[in-house]
Amino acid sequence: MPLKDGKDQKVHEEVQSYITLNKTLFMQANSKVARNIDEYIERFPANVQATLQKLRAAIKKTAPAADETISYQMPAFKYHGMLVYFAGYKNHIGFYPTSSPMKVFKDRLTNYKTSKGAIQFPIDQAIPLTLVKDIVKFRIKENLEKENAKLKKKK
Repeated sequence: MPLKDGKDQKVHEEVQSYITLNKTLFMQANSKVARNIDEYIERFPANVQATLQKLRAAIKKTAPAADETISYQMPAFKYHGMLVYFAGYKNHIGFYPTSSPMKVFKDRLTNYKTSKGAIQFPIDQAIPLTLVKDIVKFRIKENLEKENAKLKKKK
């Protein structure tokens, strides 16, 4: 999929950096790439699977029309473009909503390690599902606004 603009490039670079830096995945180094989110999640210990499934369910409940996919070797949701990604790591669950929500929700992210387009939820703590749902709602609105702006330009 070609990158559309500078923001897409920044998200791409951010996700790629996490893939490169996080070699501590529970998955075996020689295992096959997951073909779907179920395959991805089943590779983790039971307690991590439960956390990943809760995160997945919260995203799906908030964006029921979104398509599940694997992108950059991580679970992802698409709705009028990429919506969010998530991934399991040794010490945290990574949630990748792109960079714009990081600014909008910065006051609610102070308890978590963050970077330009990523949030790290510690593996031993409950995922803040209300925050996740609010971010997903924001991303849905953002994607729809971008799509509407593109349609207006075509007219």
